[in-house]
Amino acid sequence: MRVLLIGANGYLGRFVADRLLADPAVQLTALGRGDDADVRFDLATGSPGALTRFLDAVHPQVVINCAGATRGGARELTRHNTVAVATVCEALRRSGCGARLVQIGCGAEYGPSQPGSSTAEDAVPRPGGPYGVSKLAATELVLGSGLDAVVLRVFSPAGPGTPAGSPLGRLAEAMRRAMQSGDGELKLAGLGVQRDFVDVRDVARAVHAASLSAAQGIINIGSGRAVRLRDAAAVLARVAGYGGTLHELDGPPGPLRAAIGHPRPDPDHPAPVAYPYPDGCGSWQQADVRTARDRLGWRPRINLEESLADIWMEAACRI
Repeated sequence: MRVLLIGANGYLGRFVADRLLADPAVQLTALGRGDDADVRFDLATGSPGALTRFLDAVHPQVVINCAGATRGGARELTRHNTVAVATVCEALRRSGCGARLVQIGCGAEYGPSQPGSSTAEDAVPRPGGPYGVSKLAATELVLGSGLDAVVLRVFSPAGPGTPAGSPLGRLAEAMRRAMQSGDGELKLAGLGVQRDFVDVRDVARAVHAASLSAAQGIINIGSGRAVRLRDAAAVLARVAGYGGTLHELDGPPGPLRAAIGHPRPDPDHPAPVAYPYPDGCGSWQQADVRTARDRLGWRPRINLEESLADIWMEAACRI
């Protein structure tokens, strides 16, 4: 199976590439902006005609788009998440390759949801920020393209390679610094939100399964379980062996001591570390993942503790 992977050097794309390369039946070609891509092409500025000529030459059976931007202003997000996808769709329509498109969407397309609820694919999307809006527009372009296409709405990916600027990445870095300096208390803010974390390797498995399936439309990819960020912080402290106190500023009164340790007697604590979650999804998000099970035969395999252990391993190795 000839597969063209767009965005192979990104956070998700690297693991998708590893998964595909492990399949002897896959012949993989990587397209991206980096020098190490098989073909250099910038979707945000390149023309559909140029991409069409490449598709006709390579003749892939599946195109997987993992490219995109998670940070930046509305203009930049639109260029990389929406205009780029419009280029892919138009090029595929013009090409004679007839390739199937697997587009990586995002749970942020749904926006805020009712606490305690699970969001299914038929929920009306109401993104709460420019990132979710740009990804939703891309999804609508794919669904309206007439192509053989599926959109995987990935919720909150975690695990090895987690960006240092993400909430879990910043949390691990703050804990590493606290342990390095011998600080017995870590003050944290913004830990009240609950998110559906799914390991990036499980996401790669879902992309592989979607490439081989005939499923179309939207499919949620998540764990199916919302986890409070403060609970993730407690697990991270445990796997890191952090013996200090994790003190949440905007949560219930008092420090969170369970499985973490005891407060140090010195009252002169450092300034709190804030962990905003600016994805426009409010306080709660949890995926209904029954469609992925039924249509892809996919279930998450890696639990959050293992994902957090891998995040900590990378943070601990930083100098």
